[in-house]
Amino acid sequence: MSRPKLWGVAVPVVCLLAGFLLGSTRAYSHGEDIRGRNVDLSSVIHKAEDRVAAAETRAVDLQQAIDAEAGSDVSPKVAQVVEESDRLAGSAGLTAVEGPAIRVTLTDAPRDSDGNYPEDANPDDLVVHQQDVQSVVNALWAGGAEAMTIMDQRIIGLSAVRCIGNTLLLRGRAYSPPFVITAIGGTDAMVDALNKEPGVALFAQYVQNFGLGFDLEILDSVTMPAYDGLVRMNSAQEEAK
Repeated sequence: MSRPKLWGVAVPVVCLLAGFLLGSTRAYSHGEDIRGRNVDLSSVIHKAEDRVAAAETRAVDLQQAIDAEAGSDVSPKVAQVVEESDRLAGSAGLTAVEGPAIRVTLTDAPRDSDGNYPEDANPDDLVVHQQDVQSVVNALWAGGAEAMTIMDQRIIGLSAVRCIGNTLLLRGRAYSPPFVITAIGGTDAMVDALNKEPGVALFAQYVQNFGLGFDLEILDSVTMPAYDGLVRMNSAQEEAK
């Protein structure tokens, strides 16, 4: 299995891109909450996506060069660390997984036959927001989800759900609704957790009042890919001599 080893090189690039997006968002909003404002950041997002794609390609090239130089001649201590990382790869989301799952799809409210929205609603009431996606994700983890994807991306403990307007940003890529969240695990427990999550209950009110979409499917078997992004080290401890 290929493990992400280039966090020392590629993580600063990704962080710079994230800072660029956050800085652009603040510039557009003048430091205010932009939720509900009609701000077109599509060009900023697409440029950032291109830069992330280029950084990922560069990271793959550098990793291949490192692997070619390193070969199989490693010290016993390095070999021990590699063995340990292989053992933890499954729980960290770095291997593919298969099993029963549930799939939740969140959609914006549709227009009526004349192309209009309900008169008593404001634009903020009619779209899926970041907190709606987060509520579903948190409920699924709380319900014992063993693995999860949002859209086509594997989600791990380091993944963050971010939205600009009703555009979802994941690892430098932008997605428009409907937003599809799939989780492998005990389906009964995950459904129960969704029913108990206050954020999901609030979203259900908007489903009823304004026609937003919430669809839940029980799936017999789903195969999810391994997480293939960079894994950032949060802390380290020197071994006692």
